[in-house]
Amino acid sequence: MTQYILRRFISMIVTLWLIITVTFALMHAVPGSPFEKEGKSSNPTAVQNLMEFYHLDQPVTTQYLLYLKSLLSLDLGPSIGHFPDTVNSMISRGFPVSFKLGIISILISIVTGIALGTVAALRQNRIIDYLAMIFAVIGIAVPNFIVATLLIKYVAVEWKLLPVATWGTWKHVVLPALALSTGPLAIIARLTRASMLEVLTADYIETARAKGLSPATIVIKHALRNAVLPVITLLGALVANVLTGSFVIEKIFAIPGMGKYFVDGINNRDYSLIMGTTVFYSALLVVMMFLVDVAYGLVDPRIKLHRKEG
Repeated sequence: MTQYILRRFISMIVTLWLIITVTFALMHAVPGSPFEKEGKSSNPTAVQNLMEFYHLDQPVTTQYLLYLKSLLSLDLGPSIGHFPDTVNSMISRGFPVSFKLGIISILISIVTGIALGTVAALRQNRIIDYLAMIFAVIGIAVPNFIVATLLIKYVAVEWKLLPVATWGTWKHVVLPALALSTGPLAIIARLTRASMLEVLTADYIETARAKGLSPATIVIKHALRNAVLPVITLLGALVANVLTGSFVIEKIFAIPGMGKYFVDGINNRDYSLIMGTTVFYSALLVVMMFLVDVAYGLVDPRIKLHRKEG
């Protein structure tokens, strides 16, 4: 296990370095400067001073090495568009909001998706099965920003059941969390149904029935535990989908999270903010993928971590 963790740690470092390098190269490949905006006149002296302050007057390779050096001290640098604010302080303010929204959305997706997929499998080719799969297809096909728009129009504006935007009480969490969770929920439901149908025909399930175990015990203790393995494997990608999808949802609902800063960074060509949010989320998602690998081995004791030969 120690060797496996060490190999995974090295793999995470390499992956993060590649993400940083590619993002840095793409960002600087775009022509222009964050201080020279189209349609607006700029003082050449002021622009030059700003370029020197942010080291943008240096060669790209020098900027790259300086950025890597600052990352080693966990310093993401000052924001260009929100000076004198730093990227670290902006992440410390925005991430708790995004994290809360993301966790609630993921929990809704997992609990509801697994429950819906299990019920659909147990009632195969019945009305509840058809309804569940129709909902799953719609959830996958319709983008979350369309769902968010519909929720705002009907639930918030016409029916006046929940607030339309901003952030504060639990009521402000409901609509964005539902909009974010529909896609992952639908995927989990379909995957759980397919996996459950396969597991229910396995020999050990027939043996459990022959022993006289109750249906609830068979489903929960034996079938569901193995049926959720594909879901666990997919959790890393689903977490990435929820977190990156929250950028648009946060903008729609005027939520003061990471999405707001990321979109503002792109609009203002705020190099430090774009790099900082990208690096932060990349590190978070790489760690999540590692935890999913570990969880997969814990859920199914038949899975062992072997060292690859050669």
